[in-house]
Amino acid sequence: MSSATLDVAPRQSVRPTWAEISLSALRENFRAVQSHVGPRVTVCAVIKADAYGHGATPCALSLESAGAKWLGVTTTDEGMPLRSAGVRSRILLMTGFWRGEEDEVVRQNLTATVWEPWHVEMLSAAAQRLGAGPQPIHLKIDSGMGRLGVTLPELPSMCRVIQRASHIVLEGVSTHFASSEVTDAPETQLQIENFERALRIVKDAGLSPALCHMDNTGGILARPDSWRDMVRPGIALYGYTLPLRSMKASPDNRPTIRVRPALSWRTRIISIRQFAAGQPVGYGGTYKTTTPSRIAVLPVGYADGYRRALSNRGRVIIRNGYAPIVGAVSMDLTLVDVSKISGAAEGDDAMLIGSRGSLKVDAAELAELSGTVPYEILCGISKRVPRVHLP
Repeated sequence: MSSATLDVAPRQSVRPTWAEISLSALRENFRAVQSHVGPRVTVCAVIKADAYGHGATPCALSLESAGAKWLGVTTTDEGMPLRSAGVRSRILLMTGFWRGEEDEVVRQNLTATVWEPWHVEMLSAAAQRLGAGPQPIHLKIDSGMGRLGVTLPELPSMCRVIQRASHIVLEGVSTHFASSEVTDAPETQLQIENFERALRIVKDAGLSPALCHMDNTGGILARPDSWRDMVRPGIALYGYTLPLRSMKASPDNRPTIRVRPALSWRTRIISIRQFAAGQPVGYGGTYKTTTPSRIAVLPVGYADGYRRALSNRGRVIIRNGYAPIVGAVSMDLTLVDVSKISGAAEGDDAMLIGSRGSLKVDAAELAELSGTVPYEILCGISKRVPRVHLP
């Protein structure tokens, strides 16, 4: 193995492809968000989708140690393993629960988001059946996104359902922005106005929620006037923020949050091939060498979540240089040209996502090349890529 190899591969896997998650970066990012919104605003750290591919349980425990009092997940089966791991923070089920899960919601002390009468009725019945106290719920308002939530015309009736439920207490009211990164989007202003109308309806019904929340990462950056009692950062915790934009295409100088990516994705060169000029490489021969070339083979492909859209477009970091992807990314293998990287050898570390000195390839770059968003790049790293959590 080359003396240029920088670190050791993870002990739990001998396959030379893995992702490293810096839990210290995660904690720093959480504290940066909390500092940005101030101590009066509760930060619900969103760790849905296996913490955006970073590993939900280690991330939850680390965030809890950093002071996170609330964690946000999608479903009951994302919340239950956290309780089994000893997580004590409040856990918000942001897309509620399905029929038959209500007993576990009560047993595991999970907090359900609700928007259907049956959510309230079944959860109240479960609490009564299990001898539990009143269950806190967060009522989701459809303020204009058209996805989940109670509409304004439905809201008075839903308030009556909540009032009749003997084992339910309305703790929170929430909504979700459709265009949070657009600073002057008229639909976002309309959503805020609709949410305010919803809060008045709720309060007129005699209900007094302690927590009102609207903002994801984009809203936290773009609209400090909408923070209310709680915010729900997701992608910022993992080191990314989407750029704010205006419909007028003017630059936006609002205060940002200084965060750093928590995940790096690495592999190793398993073979180096020498080709003459004019040699096609990879499926379909979509790339032909133009000069005598050294082509390195990396044991990573689209089955690992390394997107096929990066074929002939992406790059990786090897030693002290960028190596361009040549040919099609296949299921298990990717080819890169190391002709210009002096001394590149089998066993060398190849950085798929990460930085080395002044060199950087991040999820935002891969997303732009793939025609998607950083969320999908991070969530798309498959389960066969071991995660190594660093303190």
